[in-house]
Amino acid sequence: MRRLCVHTITTKPLSIEECLVQFPKRGVTGITIWRQALEGRDLSTVKRQTSEAGLEVVSLCRGGFFPATSAAARQTAIDDNLKAIEQAHAIGAPLIVLVCGAVPVQSLLESRKQITDGIAAVLPAAEKAGVKLAIEPLHPMYADDRSAVNTMRQAHEICDALGSPKSLGIAVDVYHVWWDPELKAQIDLAGKTGRLHAFHICDWKTPTTDLLNDRGLMGEGCINIREISDWVDATGFTGHREVEIFSNKWWSVDQNDFLDQIATSYSQLYS
Repeated sequence: MRRLCVHTITTKPLSIEECLVQFPKRGVTGITIWRQALEGRDLSTVKRQTSEAGLEVVSLCRGGFFPATSAAARQTAIDDNLKAIEQAHAIGAPLIVLVCGAVPVQSLLESRKQITDGIAAVLPAAEKAGVKLAIEPLHPMYADDRSAVNTMRQAHEICDALGSPKSLGIAVDVYHVWWDPELKAQIDLAGKTGRLHAFHICDWKTPTTDLLNDRGLMGEGCINIREISDWVDATGFTGHREVEIFSNKWWSVDQNDFLDQIATSYSQLYS
């Protein structure tokens, strides 16, 4: 299944060892590993097992959550991101996706400043480790406490403010940005500037019954995923298309059946 990647969070009930067995059976060629899946594991063993399974580690999720109301808490976040860089390097992940964070009691402008400062603080370690960082804009419904970066334009502005290092770019998740009237122009800009580091797919269900855990399988909602995907590919992007689905509905079913449906949906989308 060309360019198909699945996040371990998509099949959250499965252990990483189960993911490494079941993903390749559906033609999945890439895996994005969430940090909680690494808990209690030897990282060198995970790297070896992933390679033996024939899966490419596409990225590590997630870093970020830089804003806080105290300097001590902001330093704790920086330290955690430095740990994430070490983990990514150890498992052979070339990229860390940043969910940048926000604090309800402070302005979005202040949170964005703290995000920029936090990324600046960890960039040298990322560059030394050969690990790229990707800012993932999140849907505005998360602007209060999950991310003050809600559009690709804002992500570009942070890259600009930090001098546009090659190790810093953007992760485009259709769930978060499909509504943006500037989306095609911002994707084009990401391609021209070399900032298009990752592409995530799922669908937006109507009605959405949970603001976090009700994402849809591709084709289950209203996002024109193929059109956005074509815009991404038109930039020259040839990376994996990463299936990232948070869903109480899909987590409650047999995960092997769910993986079968992911493979079917993906093949129909890209037929």
